[in-house]
Amino acid sequence: MARELQQGATIWDVARKAGVSITTVSHSLNGKGNISETTREHVRAVAAEMGYVADAMARGLRSSKMNAIGLVFRSLDSLGNYGPNGVDVFMKLAGAAAAETLNRNLGLMLVPDLSRGPLPPFSMSLDGYIVFAPHLDDPVVALLEKRGIPYVTWDRDPGRPGFRNWVAHDDAASTRTVLDHLAAAGAASIAYVGGTDRNAWNFDCEAAYVDWCLETGTEPRIYHVPERDGVEGGREVGARILADGLPGAVFCLTGRHASGAAQALQERGVRIPGELLVCTGSDSEHSRQHQPPISALDVDIPAAAAALVQQLVDVMDGTKDPAPVLLPARFLERDSTLHHRMPFH
Repeated sequence: MARELQQGATIWDVARKAGVSITTVSHSLNGKGNISETTREHVRAVAAEMGYVADAMARGLRSSKMNAIGLVFRSLDSLGNYGPNGVDVFMKLAGAAAAETLNRNLGLMLVPDLSRGPLPPFSMSLDGYIVFAPHLDDPVVALLEKRGIPYVTWDRDPGRPGFRNWVAHDDAASTRTVLDHLAAAGAASIAYVGGTDRNAWNFDCEAAYVDWCLETGTEPRIYHVPERDGVEGGREVGARILADGLPGAVFCLTGRHASGAAQALQERGVRIPGELLVCTGSDSEHSRQHQPPISALDVDIPAAAAALVQQLVDVMDGTKDPAPVLLPARFLERDSTLHHRMPFH
């Protein structure tokens, strides 16, 4: 069933909760008046928490259809940087999603973290949202739920096992594809480097790695690096891996970590692929340009965008029962995992 739009918070509600006048609320949100920065930030925080939309036209649009949807990249919200160097998958997905929406006579709006104020005009008036990689107990998801705005996610919501409106690669199967490839290429031991964002991608890939190790009798070696640390974080973990004893292969979930780890190990005399195989779970400019190029899992961007937009349209129209959509990931074999005849490390 299509959503029943809610009226939401008013300027009076914000003023009452913030303990200020409605004039102070208006001036705080519009950057006007002689108001202290402390008061201004307090009012903005209260307005954001309540989901208040200051623009009068946006408030009026709550009761009508805008023919536009929003796209929120929770991974980039976490990074605090919407254009991380060498990471192009997000903007490629945004472009493909824009094409899909335009083909349906819909608009697409890229929206920053909805849980931090002040909210962009019209953000709470959009017909629905695509939320990329929601985190455990995600405040953006909570806000959309509170406001009754339809949404779908890329990757499952780790905090809501009953939620079924999501699209993703089969992360467990993709992880096994990489591990089997590395083992077949001669790696007797494989170190795993995951991120620290609390999302399904990190959780499910690590769980699949542990299960694979148990099934194959391989000793798990798990390292965690914050996604925001990028290449430098990869360099640091590369040094740690070598200090703990060189494995046969390193599997890093992010391309920036993989490139940084490979750099650090090569600078210390480790030959890739001669002594070590390296692979990443997310292709990027870093993995493509590294020497040797790093094998990677890759998102089928057009298929992902088409599935996400179609599922959101179905949710907004209420025409189908919710059901997850699993897409196969593509494995791109490159020189960093060339096959060896004999096992090593």
